[in-house]
Amino acid sequence: MLKSVFKLTSIAIMLISSTLFSQQKSFNGDPDLAFETARKMAFDGQRRQAQDTLLLLLTKYPDYLDIRDFLASTYAWDGNYVSARKEFKYVLQKDSERQTTWVAAINNELWAEVPFSALKMSNEALTYFPNNEELMLLKARAEANSKNPKEALITVDALLVSNPNNQKAIEYKESLTQKLRFNSIGINYNIDLYSEVFDPMQYYTLNYSRATKFGSITAKVNFNRRFQDNGFQFEMDMYPRIMKGLYAYLNVGFSDSYLFPKSRFGAELYKSLPHSFEASLGIRTLKHSSTTNIFTGSVGWYTGNSYFSLRPYVTPGDAGSSISGTLTYRLYRSDADNYFEISAGMGYSPDEYEQFYEGAIENKKVNFESQKMKFGYYFTSKDSKNAWGTQAGITHQEITFDQGKFFWIYSLGVTYKLKFK
Repeated sequence: MLKSVFKLTSIAIMLISSTLFSQQKSFNGDPDLAFETARKMAFDGQRRQAQDTLLLLLTKYPDYLDIRDFLASTYAWDGNYVSARKEFKYVLQKDSERQTTWVAAINNELWAEVPFSALKMSNEALTYFPNNEELMLLKARAEANSKNPKEALITVDALLVSNPNNQKAIEYKESLTQKLRFNSIGINYNIDLYSEVFDPMQYYTLNYSRATKFGSITAKVNFNRRFQDNGFQFEMDMYPRIMKGLYAYLNVGFSDSYLFPKSRFGAELYKSLPHSFEASLGIRTLKHSSTTNIFTGSVGWYTGNSYFSLRPYVTPGDAGSSISGTLTYRLYRSDADNYFEISAGMGYSPDEYEQFYEGAIENKKVNFESQKMKFGYYFTSKDSKNAWGTQAGITHQEITFDQGKFFWIYSLGVTYKLKFK
């Protein structure tokens, strides 16, 4: 009870002090006690009142650098990077050998997304504090954010020469090394088992990807064994960046086997939206004995480590339009290559069921019934150089060439990817 009364009394004193300070034109009192009161208010979430108190203190003690430094930090926490920059500059002009101020000022530039300024300040700070590990790590971050990850890696390596046990530097080096692995090669294997007399269908994909400043490019060779026959398809995916928050997906594929479309094309535009949403709109075109256009899009939402996505497909046809859709949930762990996924869908789309599409064309029917569910788990090695994945799924599918009859498809798959420079 006494503790509660004491706590309430302390808060009341701080609020009254803050109000009195803000009403004064100049400060009168103990600056150290007022500074301590302002610090408590700032850490208790009363940021604006704390800033008013600090500004009042500075009217009488403009060179009380600890006060001005803390005021700059509160501005940086609030995202007021311009005001923070001004206060940090004042402090460093008065005393350039304040290492904690250099660190806070450089972080302010990084948070403001002006990495070249952060890099310039890091180099200047290191003239006063040569080989300081915290400043060297900030320099590496500024270099990486300035699109120079190779230079950042050199800086981190220099830090680790002097202190091989710096855990923050070790972890940051791992993330840099991963970013510098612009190339990857992978292989996927999937098999579909049927409840009817159909032979198992096997799918293999060998792919090579490269990340460029314009976006990623992936070349694929697909090999399928279906109906006791074999076929190849050559395919390419591209994700060009257009501007910040806007990118595209482009796809092209060709095959001389009846197991694949003779040609396929795809295009989709993705746009980032407020509140961690993303939306897209696109088209897929498949050419068999006739050409089919499939209109698609998606709505995605990131929240914490979770990602939700809804993707519909609309396929116009002579017998009407087929509508299908898939809902996907992902739970990410350490990064984009480590996650658990579950998806569920209803309806038939030829982009997903190419192996039965010829039967659909012959029947002149579009709205085949289908329900599916799929699970996936993806993980990497400790250094993120190797990535694996496992998938399992089940589908209840209407037979395209035997209308009204259904069968079950049991799907299993594994993937492997090796990243390298």
